[in-house]
Amino acid sequence: MESEPKICLITPPSIFLLDERVFPNLGILKVAAVLEQEGYRVDVLDLSGIENFIETLEYYQELNKNLVFGVTTTTPQLPATSKIIDCIRKNSPNAKIILGGPHVTLAVSAYKLESKNSIEGRAHRSMQQLLNLADVIVAGDGEMAIFEAIKPDTKGLVDADEPKLGLFMNNKVYETMPYPARHLIDLTTYKYKIEDNSSTSLIAQLGCPFHCGFCGGRNSKSLRYIRSRSRESIIDEIRLLHTTYGYTGFMFYDDELNVNKGMVSLMHGIADLQQELGVEFRLRGFIKSELFTDEQADAMYKAGFRWLLTGFESGSPRILENMKKRATREDNTRTVEIAKRNKLKVKALMSIGHPGEDERSILNTKDWLIEVKPDDFDCTIITTYPGTPYYDEALQLNSKENIYTYTSSNGDRLHAYDLDFTQTEDYYKGNPDGGYRAYVFTDALSSEDIVSLRNEVETSVRKTLNIPFNPGGKTVRFEHSMGMSGPTLPEFILRKTN
Repeated sequence: MESEPKICLITPPSIFLLDERVFPNLGILKVAAVLEQEGYRVDVLDLSGIENFIETLEYYQELNKNLVFGVTTTTPQLPATSKIIDCIRKNSPNAKIILGGPHVTLAVSAYKLESKNSIEGRAHRSMQQLLNLADVIVAGDGEMAIFEAIKPDTKGLVDADEPKLGLFMNNKVYETMPYPARHLIDLTTYKYKIEDNSSTSLIAQLGCPFHCGFCGGRNSKSLRYIRSRSRESIIDEIRLLHTTYGYTGFMFYDDELNVNKGMVSLMHGIADLQQELGVEFRLRGFIKSELFTDEQADAMYKAGFRWLLTGFESGSPRILENMKKRATREDNTRTVEIAKRNKLKVKALMSIGHPGEDERSILNTKDWLIEVKPDDFDCTIITTYPGTPYYDEALQLNSKENIYTYTSSNGDRLHAYDLDFTQTEDYYKGNPDGGYRAYVFTDALSSEDIVSLRNEVETSVRKTLNIPFNPGGKTVRFEHSMGMSGPTLPEFILRKTN
């Protein structure tokens, strides 16, 4: 389609992370793949870890005219995304700008909920902010929506988050989609190892059906509805990643692997693939604790899993109930026991700052970790993102205060400062070494109290269980001097294929 404008898809930097070059953004690479399949000319401008990302974008714009820009963004990336779009407007005033990704999907779902309840609040303001930012915003699945979004006369919202509107992927469509266009980025600059095995990420299924209050997309169909592809499709992608790039480690970024009733069969298929290839894989992934069984654990070990990650979140039964986790403290303890007797290590993902959180509940979390002895853990502070029940269902009790309050069914409350996510860059911290800041508080704990208690949990549990702190230090970035760039951008930023 030489007459069509080239489409440039952009991954913004994630300046809040310790190391941005760990896993590539597969969502935007899926969109690139379907565009290439239909004959469109596509560049992927991968700005992950680029310190001077605006200068990099400006140089790309000098070399490329007549463009359509598609930008993906999470909520923490939004400040950088806003700068990227400002740069596009300045240097390519006639270019069409499409904005999609998780933040847009979550913000639109929050807007819909407000509209359903006849409220015009902060979700409406966030929606208008996005509409002002880009020519087109895409909510939900981008693989089919991109073809609607790039039409010259399309403006405003393209809603792929509603099955009845025709742009929502069902299982049949998901099965037929091409694999992410990983050839459009330099995978060699993404460094991740699972037990010394060079590793990359993949997604076997989409969606999570649960209702956790802190989790984004609970009112978004594309983020809640399970969409699965066949065992053969997943195994073929793993085979491709091994034979093409040499990977022997794979991180499954499914929300919960064992939501899929066919997971055990998939594990057997992956074990068979290793026999076929004469290689041994190492795998990591997430599981839901109340669904975990010895049969699953045994199959996962035989497939190459040695580590599991589980969002246990809290050691307090009351807090687990308040967040609508469904899993109980006993379920979580049983999961660790199942993993250990099947020779699997467990990384416990914990969070604090939930409705009704107090010193005792946080110490319950510390005590539970010491009791079950996970092999590693994270303990983070909740941020109320658009699209989470903690955000969508919160009310501004005092119109003079910039504070919104979520109330659980038993009356326990969580208060959160309202943030401008396009401007506030420090609400999410990837540095566990004293870098946390809380924008939430409860009736019992101030924001400062939550930070202090989080630090106490981190220090005490690691010392007791002899778990070393995660590596700290400066963010790992790729710096590039545009004065030395020559006629093209370096390959780790942009791979030229046409």
